[in-house]
Amino acid sequence: MTSKAIPLPNLAGFTQRNGNWYAEEIPLSDLAKEFGTPLYVYSKKALTEAYQAYDKACVDSTGKRRARVHYAMKANSNLAVIDCFKKLGSGFDLVSGGELARALAVGADPKSLVFAGVGKSAHEIAQALQAGVKCINVESIAELHQINRVATKLKCRAPISLRVNPDVDAQTHPYISTGLKGNKFGIAYHEVLKTYREAALLSQIDVVGIDCHIGSQITTTAPYLDALDKVLELVTQLKKEGIEIHHLDLGGGLGISYGDDNPPDITEFTNTLLNRVAERGFAHLDIVLEPGRSLVGNAGVLLTKVEYLKPGAEKNFCIVDAAMTELMRPALYEAYHGIVPVQTKQVASSTYDIVGPVCESGDWLGRDRTLAVEEGDLLAILSAGAYGFVMASNYNTRPKPAEIMVDGKNAYVIRTRENVADLFASETTLPN
Repeated sequence: MTSKAIPLPNLAGFTQRNGNWYAEEIPLSDLAKEFGTPLYVYSKKALTEAYQAYDKACVDSTGKRRARVHYAMKANSNLAVIDCFKKLGSGFDLVSGGELARALAVGADPKSLVFAGVGKSAHEIAQALQAGVKCINVESIAELHQINRVATKLKCRAPISLRVNPDVDAQTHPYISTGLKGNKFGIAYHEVLKTYREAALLSQIDVVGIDCHIGSQITTTAPYLDALDKVLELVTQLKKEGIEIHHLDLGGGLGISYGDDNPPDITEFTNTLLNRVAERGFAHLDIVLEPGRSLVGNAGVLLTKVEYLKPGAEKNFCIVDAAMTELMRPALYEAYHGIVPVQTKQVASSTYDIVGPVCESGDWLGRDRTLAVEEGDLLAILSAGAYGFVMASNYNTRPKPAEIMVDGKNAYVIRTRENVADLFASETTLPN
C-alpha cells in the first residue's frame, strides 16, 4: 500500500532547515539527546502567536475590547502552558476541581475562571464558589439544584450560566461532537427557557450568562453561526421575561490543520462570530471565547525513537518507543498526525505502520507512511500539543514522558520524566 500524500501543517514554532527539524532555534535532535524520548516539546512562540491571533479580533478599531479569551485547559493543562496564556491576558475554561487548582496555582484571577463540565461534584461546586469564579456553567436541572444547595450551605450567591444544547451538527468526529440532542452535554434547546425560569426563582442563584459549545476540531464556521443565532434568540426571549443575560459564552472547538484539514483563519473566524453578535444587537454583552486545540495543537510535537523496523507479509512496521500511552488520539479517534524524520537521511524509503510497544493491536500512531529511516533514528509526531500529554496513561506500567518548553534558544523542563518507581510508590501489598 502506498502512503497518501498529505501536506504538513503550518507549524509556527517548528521548521525544517537543511534536513533538520528545529523547535524555534534548537534542533529537535539536541533536545532528544539531552532529555530522552519519548518527549513532548512545545514552542512558546507558537502559543503566543495563536493567542494573539484571537486577541487581535477581540479588540475593535477604536481599541475597545469586545471579547475575552478563556483558554480551555483540558487541551493542555501544563502549568507552564497556562501561565504563558495568563501572562498574555487569558482567562480559563475549567472542567474539574483539579483544573481549578491548576489555574489558581499560577495566580489566575478567580473572576477570569468559568467552571464547566457535565458532572461536577458537590465538592467541586463548593471549591468553585469559595474561590469566587466568574461563573458556573450548568449542564442539567439536577445540577442547578445541587449548586443552589451547596450555595445555601456556604451562605453565598452562585453565578450561573446555562449550557444550551442547540442540536447543531458540528460536522466533526462523533466522539468530540457535543452540540447534538443525542450528546450528554448541555440542556436541550426546548428546555432552556423553562430552566432559566426555574433558576431565577432559586434562593442562592444569580443568572449571569448563557453558554454554548458544540464540539471540537470543527473546521467550518457555519455550525457556529447556526448555534449562535439560536442562542441569541433565547437571549431575546429571556429579556422579554425579565431575565437579563450579562455574558455570552460562545465556547471553543475551532479545529487546526493536522494535514489536509482546512480550518478558517483564527482572526477571520473570530471576527465573523463577533460581527454576527454586533449585527444582531448584542455587542453590549460580555463575550467569552473558549479556544483550546487551536491555541496549543500545532504548538507541540512528540519525539520518539525508532526501536525496530519489522518487515511483514502484508505490512511493514516501524516500532517506536512512544505509544498510545503517550498519544491516545490515533487509537481513540483514528486521528491523523503528520510524522517526519527529525533528520533527513539518504536511505531507502519504505511504507510503514508506525506502532508502539504496548500490547494492543490498536497501539498505532500512523498508518501507511512512507519514511526513509533506520533503527535508532528520531521521528517527530506533529500537531501533538493538544490532547496529547493530558490524555497519557501508565498502561503497561509505562512512565509518562517529560515535557519541554522552548523559548528561542532556551529549553526548559516543564515536567520531569516519571520513573517506574513513581508508578507504584503509593501502592501496598497485603500483610502476611
